[in-house]
Amino acid sequence: MSIITNLTRMWLTRSVKPFTFKNEYDEQLPFADCENLGLYVHIPFCKSICNFCPYCKVGYSKELCNRYIDSLLKEIHLVGNQYPGKKKVTSLYFGGGTPALAADRIGEIIDALNEHFIITEGIGLELHPENVTEEVLAVLKAAGVTKVSIGIQSFRNKYQSILGRKTVDTHAMKKALDAVRFETVSMDFIFALPEQTYDDLKSDIDEAFSLGANHVAIYPFIDFTFTASPVKTMPKKEKRELLDSITRYCMSKGYSRNSIWTFSSEPEANYSSMTRDNFLGFGCSATTLLRNQFKINTFDIASYCERIGRETLATSLTIRFTKRQRMIYWLFWTAYSTKVNAKDFERFFGVPLKKMYGFELWAAKRLRFVTEGNGMYAMTLKGAFYYHYYENFYTLSYIDKMWGIMRKEAFPDMLEL
Repeated sequence: MSIITNLTRMWLTRSVKPFTFKNEYDEQLPFADCENLGLYVHIPFCKSICNFCPYCKVGYSKELCNRYIDSLLKEIHLVGNQYPGKKKVTSLYFGGGTPALAADRIGEIIDALNEHFIITEGIGLELHPENVTEEVLAVLKAAGVTKVSIGIQSFRNKYQSILGRKTVDTHAMKKALDAVRFETVSMDFIFALPEQTYDDLKSDIDEAFSLGANHVAIYPFIDFTFTASPVKTMPKKEKRELLDSITRYCMSKGYSRNSIWTFSSEPEANYSSMTRDNFLGFGCSATTLLRNQFKINTFDIASYCERIGRETLATSLTIRFTKRQRMIYWLFWTAYSTKVNAKDFERFFGVPLKKMYGFELWAAKRLRFVTEGNGMYAMTLKGAFYYHYYENFYTLSYIDKMWGIMRKEAFPDMLEL
């Protein structure tokens, strides 16, 4: 597995050097000239810990949560004050964890960010199904949230049991969503679960739209080495058949494909914190991507609060990109939207896409992974599956290793991937 990702990395970066993350960072973050800049805030608290979830999270305690958010507000001002005036950004997303456990303080966090940034494309927040009540939704909407993403995973009882989740009260959910409206209501599902069929996934998608969703995300199950999940991965052939069939179904219903995993019933409905040229991350485990660097905050809450209390950024690791490394990162996550615009690449890097990756684009077309028209490269069904297949390798070779180490060490000395 690591051989495939390493060989691909070496070929595309034209270098045998690994991705090297060091225990260093810039106190003054160079985001002033970054265009298409997004914001992300991590709230790492959950009432119960799902066995399949790889993200940075801990059991909820009101006292600890308040202490953490006090530090989070300080981090926002610490970074925001580096820019003279208000910086225009695309969007703000809250992830976790379960951000709604801090619903009474989400408005405070948004207000702090509004002191330094002008958010132009809305504010999204992830919800556990149990948080979808009229009371919680009303508080979030009043705070400025315009989009919500509900982590359903599956409406089917057999998969809820496997994933350690409770039955979703769909009647109460629909009542709450009808009472408090948002621009985007997204519902997340996991695909490629054991013995999951096309009918299982189709039923989940149909039910989501009937309950008030206008956007669905169908993420593949990934078996991280450090989680306690008993779920076994689906074989490659079955996984491809399932992804292809459910994609065809969504397209036949007239849904727009926004990314590899997402579909919407309304053109304006979207929910994605990943497809940004640059972004600033706040909170434990949050990442920041700038023009020439990528950094990740410590996963440890106590260490995070201690560092911020000293008015020092809580960065754990930083990679300083070579130009080719940055290009690969840009292409990989831009391709998540299923399209790559050659003009956008040239605008960002100052060099034509074909000049840098002409052979790779030719090969991708020959292999029928992409089609080309007017400088736009669009993934085929085959290309989308192999993007997923490679992302799975990437996740297990790189992210699994990094997160596994950072869950144990607050500030590792160095990490090579």
